[in-house]
Amino acid sequence: MSEQDGRTAAEDVTMRRRDLLVALGAIGAGAMWLASRAGDATARAAVAGAAAGQAQNATCVLTPEQTEGPYWIDTTLTRRDVRAGRPGLPLDLRLTVVDASTCRPIRGADVEIWHCDAAGVYSGVAGGGGNGAASPTDSTRFLRGHQVADAAGRVRFITIYPGWYQGRTVHIHVKVHVKGDEVHTGQLYFPDAVTDAVSRVRPYASRGTRDTRNADDHIYASGGRQSTLRLRRRASGRGYIGSLTMGVDV
Repeated sequence: MSEQDGRTAAEDVTMRRRDLLVALGAIGAGAMWLASRAGDATARAAVAGAAAGQAQNATCVLTPEQTEGPYWIDTTLTRRDVRAGRPGLPLDLRLTVVDASTCRPIRGADVEIWHCDAAGVYSGVAGGGGNGAASPTDSTRFLRGHQVADAAGRVRFITIYPGWYQGRTVHIHVKVHVKGDEVHTGQLYFPDAVTDAVSRVRPYASRGTRDTRNADDHIYASGGRQSTLRLRRRASGRGYIGSLTMGVDV
């Protein structure tokens, strides 16, 4: 223990990591303030407000595991663009997979995503969204796909901002396989302020007000903050780029 305050060495390490995250958060907030000199004020404010609290996403801490949910379908669809014609705001999803114990990128990791469309519907399952089936009931496979990580552990998906369905906050499901082994099952989340802005534009506006926000979601409560995407507007001004570094246990 430390002679000064009685802390153990492990506690000192934890406190130093926390102090580092606070510092990173301050840096991120400053960068977003500079970026706020131009662009759409409403969306800019939503993204900036979320960014300061998400600096930990850039570290290699272990990403929390979360439930697979009822809508996973076993596919071999290796593709970058998973939209398959579904309408919605473009989302350029950029994920980096690293070994949580070493911070080293995992080349060749197979990353799979799936999520509902703007109307809250999952492909391949009858009524998918609130009351969907647990096994495939049709051949549609929109908003589902795999990508293989490059040498830097990075994958990229072209998709849309998800909609909502009863009882859940807006989210994307994700699985990671390394050398054939499933090493991570989780969910990715969005800042509420950005989702609120998205919900006011077509085609999301026709769905009405969502019934569940992040703070009210029972699954988000178990590690959702660490799995919240960092968002910024695309250069075109329409849609978002979402990024996250996922630390997995291999």
